[in-house]
Amino acid sequence: MIPTMPFGKTGRDSTRIIFGAAALGSVSQDDADKTLEVLLDYGIDHFDVAAGYGKGEAEKRMAPWMKRCRIDIFLATKTGRWTYDEAKQQFHESLERMRVDRVDLIQLHGLVIPDQWEIALGSGGALEYLIEAKEEGLTRFIGVTGHGFTVADMHMKSLERYPFDSVLLPYNYLMMKDEAYAASFKKLVGMCRERGVAVQTIKSLARRPWNGEKTRTTWYELLENQADIERAVSWALSNPDVFVITSGDIHVLPKVLAAASKGLLRPSDDEMDGMIAEQDMELIFDGPTRIGFGDAPAR
Repeated sequence: MIPTMPFGKTGRDSTRIIFGAAALGSVSQDDADKTLEVLLDYGIDHFDVAAGYGKGEAEKRMAPWMKRCRIDIFLATKTGRWTYDEAKQQFHESLERMRVDRVDLIQLHGLVIPDQWEIALGSGGALEYLIEAKEEGLTRFIGVTGHGFTVADMHMKSLERYPFDSVLLPYNYLMMKDEAYAASFKKLVGMCRERGVAVQTIKSLARRPWNGEKTRTTWYELLENQADIERAVSWALSNPDVFVITSGDIHVLPKVLAAASKGLLRPSDDEMDGMIAEQDMELIFDGPTRIGFGDAPAR
């Protein structure tokens, strides 16, 4: 089984592996249902989805599951809209697609661009609505997510504006070789530890940008060899302060769950550097602002 730990100060213990339901954005209901069985077999009790995954299809795939196991699942979704009215509309559409009357966590999705940050967290912004939704019992907690090399600094800025219950950002060995990102990430984690904020991480299996035909549903190429997956997952889980969200492909998911259930020791830096060389790994985020490849989904 997958170990659990407190999800920040929410009073909830969640499995340290969280299901990244972006993987459901382009699959059939039958495949989605088979995926649920795998998740339940491993005891995964925390699902993370977003309104934008598969243009809402991922949330639709989850609807039949909620009839069966909603009471046992910590359910999180996201809105990528920055104004009060737009966030309200999108959040209610999410509730309708999943056929639920509330979620446990609603997150501001991909909030890293300063202009958008000012809108979302300002007067008449999305956060204003999410606070209202919490007061109405439509969500219990509010979080913020993001991509790229600027995200840790932006999350710290967000936490100074509002006491979010969770943050979500990339974390893998290759990214942490960037000294500036590593310093910001560690500073953010320290802040979250002090304030009881849950730290969720993504991109643990990122290998490189796609080079040729895409064979998976992720927007970046994944590590797929079981030994490499075990190294990447055990490295991420060796940080006791973080949760790891699974990558957005149902076919790789069983390998991740198998790796996480083994309780493997943290691989050495030499092992990780060897994997980088052997797999020809590259950073998946780039550009002058180091934010990433467009409006990529958080998976």
